[in-house]
Amino acid sequence: MTTALRRLRNYIDGEFRDAADGRTTEVVNPATGEAYATAPLSAAADVDAAMAAAEAAFPAWRDLIPAERQKVLLKIADRFEERAEELIAAESENCGKPVALVRSEEIPPMVDQIRFFAGAARMLEGRAAGEYMEGFTSIIRREPVGVCAQVAPWNYPMMMAVWKFAPALAAGNTVVIKPSDTTPASTVLIADIIGSVLDELGHSRGVFNVICGDRETGRLMVEHKIPAMASITGSVRAGMQVAESASKDLKRVHLELGGKAPVVVFEDTDIPKAVEDISVAGYFNAGQDCTAATRVLVHEAIHDEFVAALAKAASETKTGAVDDEDVLYGPLNNANQLKQVKGFIERLPAHAKIEAGGEQVGDKGYFFAPTVVSGLKQDDEIVQQEVFGPVITVQSFSDEKQAVEWANGVEYALASSVWTKDHARAMRMSKSLDFGCVWINTHIPLVAEMPHGGFKKSGYGKDLSAYGFDDYTRIKHVMTSLDG
Repeated sequence: MTTALRRLRNYIDGEFRDAADGRTTEVVNPATGEAYATAPLSAAADVDAAMAAAEAAFPAWRDLIPAERQKVLLKIADRFEERAEELIAAESENCGKPVALVRSEEIPPMVDQIRFFAGAARMLEGRAAGEYMEGFTSIIRREPVGVCAQVAPWNYPMMMAVWKFAPALAAGNTVVIKPSDTTPASTVLIADIIGSVLDELGHSRGVFNVICGDRETGRLMVEHKIPAMASITGSVRAGMQVAESASKDLKRVHLELGGKAPVVVFEDTDIPKAVEDISVAGYFNAGQDCTAATRVLVHEAIHDEFVAALAKAASETKTGAVDDEDVLYGPLNNANQLKQVKGFIERLPAHAKIEAGGEQVGDKGYFFAPTVVSGLKQDDEIVQQEVFGPVITVQSFSDEKQAVEWANGVEYALASSVWTKDHARAMRMSKSLDFGCVWINTHIPLVAEMPHGGFKKSGYGKDLSAYGFDDYTRIKHVMTSLDG
């Protein structure tokens, strides 16, 4: 007997709908490698319907006083808590993530982030009104940009959806969001939650819409005439394509792309503590995190000791089933990603040494062992390109100047960390490292109040914080004559 696949649907103007042409794609649980659902493969007619719904809902949502939008977001946060177990189950099946970690590491920050932006809705800031020309008063209006086309990734589909819709809705925009074609389940559930809140509080459910589909669906969203802004979290290639497509009608673009975070470890570091924290930051979520601690640069004086300790930590790190509370991470998200990670290992140069891991785990699903690779050079592929898997590379540096040069010597510039007891050195490094975030003696913590975003090919625009909120607003100058 074959198990019937669950049927996921688009959410457009408050209704769950199949794709207009009936096309679907199968959704696979990466922990088993087996399909568990179907989702719409949306085309132009579906995108048109969602954009029209968001456009129709925009004027009333825009014109609400901020306190009313805040009420909606606070109610959404409450509902996330009330339906947490549903969200956890959906995300675990979506991604193969350990249930316990979704419960402890994703639900609480998501709820907190929604509540943060609920507060931000009432904290619009601008220059003080005043007379900057004799006889005239100038004021600044901060307004929503309009309909936002948003594309979320597959590594944190639920949390990245929050990072996108929360500031957009708080600022008065309406939303059409597309989850990855491999991870639509939790976003469809979020649509049910938000739609029910909008309905209860008497607002148009067209404020929030979900379209399932593939890259072509995303392209149709970005190129559609209605959205004023396109936001994507994804690969560098996808970001470049979005920027090119959006340029045709000068849409605003918000890009959070890849990362290759350097982890610079100096000789005065507490090695056991650093190894413990770095291995968690490198392997959490199977290394499928743009800020993951995957590129370690360690001072030559402690290189051998550090590598041995890191390899031991990797051998003690566990990946496995979603219901095993002892595992740190689950599988890679899809078969293509498993193939990509394997490819990096297979193409390692002769001078590289696999200190731990380096192979697929089990014969079911897309699990990969926690891996440490040493003996690498700055221009090696695995140092320069984002692996997006549970692989930590190690290089040995001789002095601070070389550490900075190698740390900055990649095309990505999202996150980095410095490990030292020397405060002055930490300050010098934080100034010299060309990354959107520099952690000192830690790696990967995020808070709603602080911005997340990078430079160079890691994209532009900020998530979280007041800066992320500002990205979803536009500035208008209003000048009035005092002569009446």
